[in-house]
Amino acid sequence: MILAELEVFHSRRIAPTRRVAVGESRLPTDPAPGFGGLLLGSLVASRIEELDPELYGDLHRLTAELEDGKRIPQPRLRYRFQADTHGLAKSRHRLLGQGEAIEFDFDEHDAAEPQILAAVYAAGRLSAPARRGVMEAIRKGMRWRGPVGPQLISHLSGVVGARTWSPEAFADPHGWALGVLGLANADRRSIQRRFRELLREAHPDHGAETDGAAQRILDLTEARRILLHSARAAV
Repeated sequence: MILAELEVFHSRRIAPTRRVAVGESRLPTDPAPGFGGLLLGSLVASRIEELDPELYGDLHRLTAELEDGKRIPQPRLRYRFQADTHGLAKSRHRLLGQGEAIEFDFDEHDAAEPQILAAVYAAGRLSAPARRGVMEAIRKGMRWRGPVGPQLISHLSGVVGARTWSPEAFADPHGWALGVLGLANADRRSIQRRFRELLREAHPDHGAETDGAAQRILDLTEARRILLHSARAAV
């Protein structure tokens, strides 16, 4: 299942001019930064170490200018952004849901600069409220130094536990949390009571299997946090 998608059109390496355009995109942003923000932030993180360090300052300025809705002078990062895609090569980047896991499908056959630029320009086309959260995910991606995987997802989104790698949990955190605690509704007393019951069952000191216990406890704790936050907001 495709969770988010971005098409990038760009000059071929042998072309005398450097141009980039954004094609079709599917970038959900709710809840922030959404699957779209995860895709764009992760794309930037996966290629940022290939970028000339002298271009970092311009890239930061570009994210701020687009976030504020400003008119962007060209070129940026040595590439000219345009709407016309004629004669340009195409790359496609996708975030996929495979069962209970999130997977990345990045097209890495060309230079890093147009891919990073397209991610930033695609974020700039979003509505103002969504744009803010997605640009922050992109800036977090610019600071990332490490593999593309669950730790990067957590870094971009602030999410921990099973939600780090679960499409269902990202799409509906409240529903996921109810499922983890086995609740149909979520008043504070029932949340706390059910959390204590399941925590006792999950702990090795009370006879639970050691394998997977730490992850189960993290999931229970995250589910309680989500539901308590929702309960407070409803008061």
